[in-house]
Amino acid sequence: MLGLIAVTGLAACGEHEDSAVEPSGTPAERREVATDAYIFGYPLMLIDTVRRQSLKYTSVNRFQHLSSLPASSQRTVVRIDLDNLYSVAWLDLREEPVLFEVPRIEDRYWVMQILDAWSNTAFTPTSVQPHAEPGASAPFVYAVTGPGWKGTLPLGAVQLPVPTADAWLYGRIEVRGPDDVAAVRDIQSHLRLAPLSAWTTPAAAEADSIPANRDWTESAGRDLVEDMPVRDFFERMCELMEENPPAADDEPAMRRFATIGIRPGGSPEGVSTGELSAGADAAKRKIVAYVDPGSILRNSWVLDLNVGRYGTNYLLRAATASRGVGANLAAVVVYPAMFDQADDDGTPIEFTLRFEPGQAPPVAAFWSLTAYGSAGYLVPNEADLHTVGHPVPPVFAPDGSLEFTIQAADPGSGVPRSNWLPIPERGQFSLVMRLYEPDRRVLDGEWFPPPLTP
Repeated sequence: MLGLIAVTGLAACGEHEDSAVEPSGTPAERREVATDAYIFGYPLMLIDTVRRQSLKYTSVNRFQHLSSLPASSQRTVVRIDLDNLYSVAWLDLREEPVLFEVPRIEDRYWVMQILDAWSNTAFTPTSVQPHAEPGASAPFVYAVTGPGWKGTLPLGAVQLPVPTADAWLYGRIEVRGPDDVAAVRDIQSHLRLAPLSAWTTPAAAEADSIPANRDWTESAGRDLVEDMPVRDFFERMCELMEENPPAADDEPAMRRFATIGIRPGGSPEGVSTGELSAGADAAKRKIVAYVDPGSILRNSWVLDLNVGRYGTNYLLRAATASRGVGANLAAVVVYPAMFDQADDDGTPIEFTLRFEPGQAPPVAAFWSLTAYGSAGYLVPNEADLHTVGHPVPPVFAPDGSLEFTIQAADPGSGVPRSNWLPIPERGQFSLVMRLYEPDRRVLDGEWFPPPLTP
């Protein structure tokens, strides 16, 4: 979930085209520092700009709900999720904690992910692991607290301390197809969120809708950040770091960035706009091209288990933010993905994906497999089928194996409808699995999706 606004008229110290401060190091060294500083600050800038755009339609400390499934014809979000409806909120923790309540939700998966301003996942209460006291039952009340907060919380509230003044609550509630939307909307209406001082007031039950436009999307956000004038980018980054300071482990990097004025409350200095631009351009290329060396490639599927918390791996953090800034921890959900060609010199290929007995995706919640066309959108087809595994259970063979037919043409009555996943007739396509609450075998790399066979 993303969206952005261009940041203009920033008031952090440097208003001139080039700083009058004496440059330090060679031009090449300054460009390299600018490259690394851009990579470092990219997630902070992306989330901030998404927040600013989203706040055109809502306010801080207030839920915003997605209350319908996307149409298969939508061209707003790439590799869209058909498994959940979102409930999100932008939290301002400067003055006081923000509390939220998850009601009793029977037989349905939910996750309430809390991200800090740098895109690190701080907490992930879920229906499987609610981060509550042993034996506690719903409704669950959580209090997200900012840096240095001390005080008294309501009885039973679980404190979730976040290291930054700004935070993002990114909630997902399982939806089982169009006929189930009303049930999820009812659950959303019982979610509550408010600052501590307003927790017992009607404001806690108020909410807004996520707009049905491109403004909030990841692609819009990415475009706006990457088109931002380079000095505006770094000045806003310096401003943001005052209230959302880098972690203690970032201190060596911050010392280096300070040589060109990039520091909390600072401004680029001792570096030309041309050097900053060259550094930012190099950073953008690195972000786009980055492949985590720790990701697993097997059977033509790729799986990255290192997302969600990044430490000092700044390039992984930036690349993940660029591709999906709300990436969760692998312990909560993993996304094996693959890319293939749907045709052989124009002739559509008929694929099979077969899980041997006992090798269906091992999860504590549920899993799905969705097909996308070359541009990352759902594949148009007369049957209006776009995902398998969820919500309609697939049909297993008598021996316990599970086989999916993946092809453009209707395979006929010999294949259960729940076991057919349409793909384009030609061109590139992708498959994305979503495994919610994956088993330890997935996280250890012991289990992996089987190959796609023609």
